[in-house]
Amino acid sequence: MTTDAIFLGLGLTAVLAVGSQVLARWLRVPALIVLLPVGFTAGALTDDLDPERLLGPAFSPLVSLSVALILYDAGLGLDLKHLRGHNRRVVVRLLLIGVVVTGTAAALLAAQFLGMSSRAALMLGAILVVSGPTVVGPLLNFVRPVERLQQILTWEGSLIDPIGAILGALVFHSVIASTHAHVGERAGQLLLSVAVGLAGALVGTAVLWLLLARFRIPEPLGTSVQLAAVIGAAAVCDALRDDTGLIAAVAMGVAVANLPSFDVPSRNPFFEILVQLIIGLLFISISATISPPSLTGLLLPTLGLVAVLVVVVRPLVAALSTLGTDLPQGERAFIGWMAPRGIVAAATASTFSTTLVADGVGGAAKILPVTFLVIVATVAVYGFTAVPAARLLDVRRSARSRPLLVGGALWVVELGQVLRSAGLDVLMWAGLEPERERIRATGLELAPGELLAAATGQGAELEGITAVLLLTDEDDFNALAATILQGSVEGAVYRLGPPRGSHGVVAPYTGGEILFGEPLVRPELARRYADGAPVVARPGAGAIPAGYDLLFRIRSDGALAPAVGGRLPDEEAGDVLVLLGPARRPEPG
Repeated sequence: MTTDAIFLGLGLTAVLAVGSQVLARWLRVPALIVLLPVGFTAGALTDDLDPERLLGPAFSPLVSLSVALILYDAGLGLDLKHLRGHNRRVVVRLLLIGVVVTGTAAALLAAQFLGMSSRAALMLGAILVVSGPTVVGPLLNFVRPVERLQQILTWEGSLIDPIGAILGALVFHSVIASTHAHVGERAGQLLLSVAVGLAGALVGTAVLWLLLARFRIPEPLGTSVQLAAVIGAAAVCDALRDDTGLIAAVAMGVAVANLPSFDVPSRNPFFEILVQLIIGLLFISISATISPPSLTGLLLPTLGLVAVLVVVVRPLVAALSTLGTDLPQGERAFIGWMAPRGIVAAATASTFSTTLVADGVGGAAKILPVTFLVIVATVAVYGFTAVPAARLLDVRRSARSRPLLVGGALWVVELGQVLRSAGLDVLMWAGLEPERERIRATGLELAPGELLAAATGQGAELEGITAVLLLTDEDDFNALAATILQGSVEGAVYRLGPPRGSHGVVAPYTGGEILFGEPLVRPELARRYADGAPVVARPGAGAIPAGYDLLFRIRSDGALAPAVGGRLPDEEAGDVLVLLGPARRPEPG
């Protein structure tokens, strides 16, 4: 290819990747539902998008390293304290039972429905055991199931990818060699792969500890250090043994998230942006390699394969994995309705199928197009049905906001009562015992005393909390807490503004979302409340009454929209306004 064609292809891939995600957001559907058909269509219309022509032999290693970064980011969100008791039992069973049952069923179905040889069918079965965070994560974020389901399915999706990739590599080498190795020998090969991956993770984690914990390298260089360490560890492991870099990556993420010596946020904005971009680029690139003629005669048999996997195999795996646990019936059923295939399946099929075709394995040419169709079909099935299924099974988290109000002043407690009366699930925290007693007396839910201390730990998250409002009388505490807690909640962290002309240690100089704006800085708001200004809620129709200041709009679906930095949230039908009224007490003098 010419240099101009390469530039055009790379640019078009990036535009389609990001454009598809923007379109999906506008359509309010999971991005994967748009990415796959867009990549396939673009690949059918032009050769400029073919990654094998653009990148040549570098394409497969780049895919492996990109998936490693995705798995590292997924590992950062895996908190070991959630993998206990019945949760751990379910996850371990999903991995063990899921690999055996799904791989066996997929291989048998492929031989029957698609007419593949036993070797090609075995390869396809190994490929289709994976799911992964590239598809499970976005779907779960779209569905918003209850926390326990989110944790179980996230753990399964993050761990099944490296397991499936290693299994695929072992099956591939067995198929190529046409050997019938003893079960013990294959188990030994698997253990060797795991050992190489864990050794790479150990070295990579040690490097990160030395640079991040010992030398205290600051951000954003610390993020670059993580990026380089993960890529380096994964590349070395993959060079030593196929696909072991994925084990190294996810193990490094789990270690960094859970070892007390690290101080790394579980939600790094840079990694979130990078992962979203990588997902888009990979799905566009790999789907562009599928030619329409290669799908001829495969659509109906593959849909039959998918139907059995979705309706029979996955529910069976879920039923066996949750047997004897304390999961409610609805949560068990939802686990049985969440097994989309993702980028690791596509990458593995893309990597191995070409060699198998060249080696003359019967039916090997069908592996990549069938995998593509399975990914499209499972993403479409689960993407369009997961929300109705979660709603039917009553396993969705409430759409209503759950704000955490930090502070125990009289006006803060009254604000909490007003928000609760408007239908929000309010949680409060205060450090002083008299303030905590004041909160208890109102019947508002009081968070444990160690909540904020625990939330500042690495990988910690304030689960279920959609926003933090820092409303204490200590401006520097509000500013520091806002900085530390960023990334610990699903939504934003807000704080009161310090007084004008303040010479606090950090409050006037740090960023963050400042509530209410310049007129209603902390001392002014407290003064007005002391002078009798009430905090009230009233329907949002019409203009804001004279003398009142808008604090929040509560949307009809329960979402909380604060006034920030002097900017008022846009008016929407069905809003409830939370206002600070005029002083009832006349000004002295």
